[in-house]
Amino acid sequence: MSTSLTGCLEEMDRRGLIPDGCLAVCCVGSVARGWSNESSDYDFNVISTIPWTGASARTIPVPLTPAVVPAVVLHVDGRRWEIKYWLDSQVRQMLDKVTWEQFEADGTTAKALVDAEELFLERMSTCLTLSGTSWAEECKRQVEESAFRAFVTTRSLAETDASIEDAVGQLAAQDLDSAVLSARKALGHTVDALLESKGNFGSRTPKWRARRFRETRPRALSFEEYWALETMRSFDPDAPQAWVNLIVQRCKDLTLEVEIS
Repeated sequence: MSTSLTGCLEEMDRRGLIPDGCLAVCCVGSVARGWSNESSDYDFNVISTIPWTGASARTIPVPLTPAVVPAVVLHVDGRRWEIKYWLDSQVRQMLDKVTWEQFEADGTTAKALVDAEELFLERMSTCLTLSGTSWAEECKRQVEESAFRAFVTTRSLAETDASIEDAVGQLAAQDLDSAVLSARKALGHTVDALLESKGNFGSRTPKWRARRFRETRPRALSFEEYWALETMRSFDPDAPQAWVNLIVQRCKDLTLEVEIS
C-alpha cells in the first residue's frame, strides 16, 4: 500500500464509514495509479453485502438493482475524499453484462455499460486494496477473463469511425473548423482503442491519456508521433485540410492494428 494511504482505513472506520457486511475497501483512480498530485482527490470504492445506510452526499444512478450507488464526500487534512458504496450483487450484475456470450451476441453495440459501471470495472485492474484482498483479486480476475476489454475497445473503434465520417463530411462541406474538431476526436478515440486493446483502460478520463500511453507503449505508434499529433504540431491555420486529412488517414491505419480479444 502507498504510504500516502496509511491510516485511511482507520479514519473511515473511526468516522463510521465502513458498512456492515463490508467485503473490500479499495483506493482507485490517480492515487492508486501513482499519478496523483497535491490537489488530487482520494477516491475509494467500498463493496459490501448490505446497502449503505449512512448519510450520503449524493447518489449515482445506475441501471442495476438497486438502481443507485450512494457516495459520501468529505475533507480530511485538506484532501477531498469520495467514497462510493457498491453492493457485491451490483458488481455481479455488471460482470454479467460483459460476458463473452454477450459480446458475441451484440459485440458491435457501442455501449454495454454506463460510465459509472465502466469506471468501476476499469479501475479494479489498478486499484490498491486497503481491506478485502481476496475479494478484490477475484474481481480483477473476473474482469480480466470477461469480454470487458473487447467491449470498450470495440466502443472506441465505433466512436473513431463516427468521428472520421464527421470529419470527412465536414471537409466536403468546407466546414473546416468543425472538421478539425472531429479529427481531434477521432485521434483520441483511436489512441484509446489502442490502449484499451492492451488492457490499459481510461477513455472516460482523457486527461490521463498521455500517462496511459507512456505505460503501454503500443508498438503501432511511438509516443513521439502520438504527442506530435495530439499537440497538433504540424497544424497550419491557413491549410487546415492538410492536417485533417493526415489525422483521418493515420487513424484509419492505426485502427487496423487494434486487436479485439
